[in-house]
Amino acid sequence: MLHPFLRKGRPAARSPEARLAEANGLAEAISLDVALSETVPMARVVPATYIGGGAVERMAGIIAAEAISLVVVDTQLSPIQQRNLERAWACKVIDRTGLILEIFGERARTAEGQMQVELAHLTYQRSRLVRSWTHLERQRGGVGFLGGPGETQIELDRRLIGDRITRLRKDLEEVRRTRGLHREARARVPYPVVALVGYTNSGKSTLFNRLTAGGVLAKDMLFATLDPTMRSLDLPSGRKVILSDTVGFVSDLPHELVAAFRATLEEVKAADVIVHVRDIAGIDSDAQKADVEVVLREMELDERVESGLIEALNKIDLLDSDRQGRLVEDTAGRDTLVPVSAVTGAGTDALLARIDARLAESRIVLGLSIPLSDGATLAWVYRKGEVLDRHDDEELAHLTVRLDAADIGRIDPRLRTS
Repeated sequence: MLHPFLRKGRPAARSPEARLAEANGLAEAISLDVALSETVPMARVVPATYIGGGAVERMAGIIAAEAISLVVVDTQLSPIQQRNLERAWACKVIDRTGLILEIFGERARTAEGQMQVELAHLTYQRSRLVRSWTHLERQRGGVGFLGGPGETQIELDRRLIGDRITRLRKDLEEVRRTRGLHREARARVPYPVVALVGYTNSGKSTLFNRLTAGGVLAKDMLFATLDPTMRSLDLPSGRKVILSDTVGFVSDLPHELVAAFRATLEEVKAADVIVHVRDIAGIDSDAQKADVEVVLREMELDERVESGLIEALNKIDLLDSDRQGRLVEDTAGRDTLVPVSAVTGAGTDALLARIDARLAESRIVLGLSIPLSDGATLAWVYRKGEVLDRHDDEELAHLTVRLDAADIGRIDPRLRTS
């Protein structure tokens, strides 16, 4: 595992050591045995090999001595750079994009997820089909990168890949249309959607399970879950919402994945409330927050980011008492910040109350006069809305209620007084 970085001009948000540790975590997420990992300082990027000739030669000796079969370079390599490094080191070389795609390939469980990953793989591979890569042995069937000998050879025909990409895009467009129909059906119910987003391994799935008992795989592992999951959830006001657990983000998320997972990520765009789950105990919490917001902005959610997402500051159970105390003081009175522990449940009641309050902001206050004999309508109003005031006379119940716009449209206009 190598993480090359420029001595000058590198953003200070995340240290090379932290990036290397994350890259090791990505490798371990698919059970790779990391024999060696190090950062490689560079004065400039070398067009042919990315890292300098001296580093390439030094690593060649180590790779040969240790019989290393795979090198992961934690950056984005051009096809030529990848090919030249493979020739110099006589082993398979993949970059950060290839590693993340491989993880997604192993984690996809639903047919939709598998199609999205295959599309991302093929889009990435198409630019790297170089027939001079004859020193490569063979790869496993499908679209992975790490297969061994005795399986499908890498020399895929570009036209066949293009045809497959076209077919996958059509299939995913159908998935996108179906998801849109599902969203329309939910809008008619209607249940608001609350989407959990966050950096991978921030504890989204653990929090999702804590709030809904959803049974989603939750492990201390990067990209432990991939396919989105939805469950119903009752808020303190009694209002029912749909909680959505989405795929975790990561810095330098391959654009192939962002494009391929458009259908899934549109669930985030359509959400009524977005909760950003952060690992507040991590040393790179602020940098991870920035990375998540970059992806959200790429999804054209700038306005939502600027207006302030609800931030669930997770893993407070990993903080010592002093840091917990300071965090509570710093977030007191701030509507967008909620310290929580998905493991212990601390702060989750406050988080649900904050979601409830955010949803209430979009509701409309109006007056209703409902016959006391119309018990069904009265019960519906209490179930769907928030009754702010009520006084009765001999025939009518005069209510001041807060309701969603969609629910207001269902009320007989003759009952409205304002």
